[in-house]
Amino acid sequence: MAISRAQLAKELEPGLNALFGLEYARYDAEHAEIFDTESSERAFEEEVMLSGFGSAPVKSEGSAVSFDDAQEAYTARYTMETIALAFSITEEAIEDNLYDRLASRYTKALARSMANTKQVKAAAVLNNAFDSTVTGGDGVELCSTAHPLTSGNTFRNELATAADLNETSLENSLIDIAAFVDERGLKVSVRGLKLIVPPALQFVADRLLESTLRVGTADNDINAIRNMGMLPQGYVVNHYLTDTDAFFIKTDAPRGFVHFERLPITTKMEGDFDTGNVRYKARERYSFGFSDPRCVFGSPGA
Repeated sequence: MAISRAQLAKELEPGLNALFGLEYARYDAEHAEIFDTESSERAFEEEVMLSGFGSAPVKSEGSAVSFDDAQEAYTARYTMETIALAFSITEEAIEDNLYDRLASRYTKALARSMANTKQVKAAAVLNNAFDSTVTGGDGVELCSTAHPLTSGNTFRNELATAADLNETSLENSLIDIAAFVDERGLKVSVRGLKLIVPPALQFVADRLLESTLRVGTADNDINAIRNMGMLPQGYVVNHYLTDTDAFFIKTDAPRGFVHFERLPITTKMEGDFDTGNVRYKARERYSFGFSDPRCVFGSPGA
């Protein structure tokens, strides 16, 4: 349905002082703090986790050397989604509007809607991190206390007991990250890079990471997290996180959060000969997801 003069009645009459409601600043490109962006030329992309070898055993003198097998552990798939939105304006509404260039104003609103959807889609990866119905390549949710390994054991990237963000829970998270293992149970060198929090936790995060001394104590102890440079990239606030007490630590594990861009945003405009309506459309294709759950450590809050 086209936007007609009926929806723009006040803009057709003299005496209007201002138009407002579409000029707000926006939180843009917050996904770039979490995801690595890559281009894609396919309907979907797949990334395979490989399992290496276990620890080398002792070889007795004169005995045969042991052989081990490598294999594929699981596959993470990124399916490209098409995001599109359009609007149409009648010829008469364009002709009779007294105050504004309608096309210019509403194409900005169209871009705003497209940008908002991208940030919501990106944040959904973390918003669903504790949802057992939204699984990754290994068959469990992003943050789990029991990620299966090909060795038959498990590892966790979630606190054993859910906790709110504080000094103790942050330190325990960093200790658990240091205990990460690969698919065969070998220790891997992974460290936390940045803390990701919703707006409700930004003040807590700032006190925890920026204070010189320990937070909330009368002791003259140093802030060990800051002193040891444990989170070198500090913290970031993602305004699209929906859980007000969940927090996440992004790690330096390779092939973690990935944003595949199939087609960048494009816009088109065309007029309809029969009606005279002018139509505007925006469209892009992309996918957000994760391959290796070791890319993050999280807690849903207490």
